[in-house]
Amino acid sequence: MRAYVARRVAQAVVVLVLVSLGGFSVLHLAPGGPAAIYAMSPTMAAEDLERLTRELGLDQPLHVQYVKWARGLLTANWGRSYRDGRLVLEVVTDRVPATLVLMLSAFSVAILVGLATGIVSAVRQYSVFDHLVTLSAMVALSIPTFWLGLMGIYVFAELLGALPPGNIGTIGAPFALADRLRHLVLPASTLGVVMVATWSRYTRASMLEVIGEDYIRTARAKGVSGAAVVLKHALKNALIPLITLGGLQLPLVFSGALVTETIFTWPGMGRLFVDSIGYRDYPVLMGILILTATLVVAGNLVADLAYAAIDPRIRHA
Repeated sequence: MRAYVARRVAQAVVVLVLVSLGGFSVLHLAPGGPAAIYAMSPTMAAEDLERLTRELGLDQPLHVQYVKWARGLLTANWGRSYRDGRLVLEVVTDRVPATLVLMLSAFSVAILVGLATGIVSAVRQYSVFDHLVTLSAMVALSIPTFWLGLMGIYVFAELLGALPPGNIGTIGAPFALADRLRHLVLPASTLGVVMVATWSRYTRASMLEVIGEDYIRTARAKGVSGAAVVLKHALKNALIPLITLGGLQLPLVFSGALVTETIFTWPGMGRLFVDSIGYRDYPVLMGILILTATLVVAGNLVADLAYAAIDPRIRHA
């Protein structure tokens, strides 16, 4: 097991290095840049633009800029934002809690609802409930996140007035848990709908495969109750491929958060990323990229280790 863990950790480090190299190169080789924004100002003289480019280090070769950035990253010096001069680490970490709350809420709802509907659909295969869940999942997977979010705002905020249209809380009001939960409902639901559909379909397929095994038929022949067969015997083995699904969905959750946070003006990393693209704020963009990549790689690493703990054959693969 130790050799497997060491091998997976080494692979994770290599992935993070490749992600940082690719992200850094794409950002700096793209047309325009931080200096281009200042160049649009009629009051910006050529010598001032040249001085600004030199101060930002943008006149140096790309590999020199990358080594300088990577050295700072390892020493917790992520640089300063081109937009307001704040420390990048401070700018990014200020937005992490809001994004984590949104992602964990959506993820929790997706797992709970998706597992429940998937198990019932498998047990009652081809029933009315199964057909309704299948149809709902197909519809949910076909709806764009931005459209679903806008429709949620229109129906629940504009027409019914039941939920706030956006933001993390009521502006100017003191912190109140009930108020925060009301603001969380729409963005978390929007982000979680597609995940619910995915978990439901994967759970159903995995449960159907396990239910047909010989040991399940043996348990039923011995008089084990239906609930015990499903929850104790079938579900435990059906969860193995679902663990991998959880790790694979992390990047999808964050990409969905980019859209969701923008629609609902949620002050998280997704919205910060979109704003930073407009300002060509390379240090902040790289900070968000490397932090997100670390979370995704760590999530997949945990999923792989959990998979190996459940199924010992994986350790020797």
